[in-house]
Amino acid sequence: MAELRPMKKSETLEIRIPYPTKQAFMAQCQAEGRTASEALRGLIDQRLSPPRLHRDGRRLQQLIAGALIAAAVGAAAAPALARATLATRFESLDLNHDGVLTPAEFGR
Repeated sequence: MAELRPMKKSETLEIRIPYPTKQAFMAQCQAEGRTASEALRGLIDQRLSPPRLHRDGRRLQQLIAGALIAAAVGAAAAPALARATLATRFESLDLNHDGVLTPAEFGR
């Protein structure tokens, strides 16, 4: 049975960055125990892959927080909407618009 070989890395990419930026990047790569090429390939792969939920649940936490904020805004707006609906209903019953419902107006 033939083994699947990883794709050969034959392409190069040249970028221009300031020397201090390069030095800082190289130092960080060395501290992480990987080459600059490995780090850049990882960044490119990450950029090209579709967004997904992280294992630590950050994206899920953001979605939950957004839902809670939307629910809180809805709960805060609901009484105001109910008051508007009640006021509209009262106005439709108050035929002479005197601010008082008579039994005849209410019975209608």
